[in-house]
Amino acid sequence: MPCALCSAETSTSAYAVTGGPEGATTEICDVCAAQIAETTEPDHWRCLGSAMWSEDAATQVLAVRLLERLSDHDWARDLSDQVWLDEERRAWVENEIKETIHRDSNGVQLAAGDTVVLIKDLPVKGGGFTAKRGTSVPRISLVQDNAEHIEGRVEGQRIVILTKYVKKR
Repeated sequence: MPCALCSAETSTSAYAVTGGPEGATTEICDVCAAQIAETTEPDHWRCLGSAMWSEDAATQVLAVRLLERLSDHDWARDLSDQVWLDEERRAWVENEIKETIHRDSNGVQLAAGDTVVLIKDLPVKGGGFTAKRGTSVPRISLVQDNAEHIEGRVEGQRIVILTKYVKKR
């Protein structure tokens, strides 16, 4: 089965397209899956010029989302301007569930419940104290809509900490 996005004749796997009907998937190749995870070759996505017209709703929605992600390229903006979506598919495109990935100062991914260590003295606004460098903050919480913020308890107070000032323990 060819890849729904790039039409490569290779093995494909189901890729879930979030924000729409339950269980909506499209069949894509490993190359496209890797590029979706981390776009390192924008020219790979020039194939979206045909995928954006797919009759399969999940494929079309994924193609349009990728074009929006590549909007700093003229060719992608041109393709985005050409595509027409009905109201239902447009809402699906806009309902993308974005997974916010929190990373510490070294680029290591953080998860809820991790323990981090402060790498800088941080004055705590409204707390009346400074959280010292080297302080361990156990059982952090992730702020879902902001990848730069985590929450943790320091000296008995729950505070918001910028991820650039912590490292995972």
